[in-house]
Amino acid sequence: MNPPILRRATTADAALLARIGRETFVETFGHLYPAEDLAAYLPAAYDLEATRESLEDSLQASWLLQTETGEPVGFATAGPCGLPHPEVGDAALELKRIYLTGPAQGAGLGGCLFDEVMDWMAAQAPPDIWIGVWSENLGAQRFYARRGFEKVGEYGFPVGRTLDHEFILRRRPAF
Repeated sequence: MNPPILRRATTADAALLARIGRETFVETFGHLYPAEDLAAYLPAAYDLEATRESLEDSLQASWLLQTETGEPVGFATAGPCGLPHPEVGDAALELKRIYLTGPAQGAGLGGCLFDEVMDWMAAQAPPDIWIGVWSENLGAQRFYARRGFEKVGEYGFPVGRTLDHEFILRRRPAF
């Protein structure tokens, strides 16, 4: 199998990005939630029109990781920070989402995708980079800690009626 292709997503990719977002969220975390909570969360979080609008927004960016046949195996999205922390400034950026399908995990692809996003953020010269991560996702926490992120807060992330306990991570200075 050839290595996946990493590229910046365009508005033409909105449906593909929304689909891979829903699929990877369910694959990764779906077992944690009642069906009604997933049914409430997924349409809003991965809405086609909202995805298209985010791809049109010059302050945000998304990337797709695809096989040579075009099948998505991962994606990432970054933009202005929306995390509830008192030190988040106007110019702060957030890695909002980074997901890989199960078969794509463990092959170093997450690091490649992460590095691409960080390069884009560095070009924006933000004062800080922020990430929200589920408190029980120890693998992701280790991944981010190896890359200079530190826990600076906590918050509740709603998935339907379920409120996840999330950590707020920051890398400072960003680059």
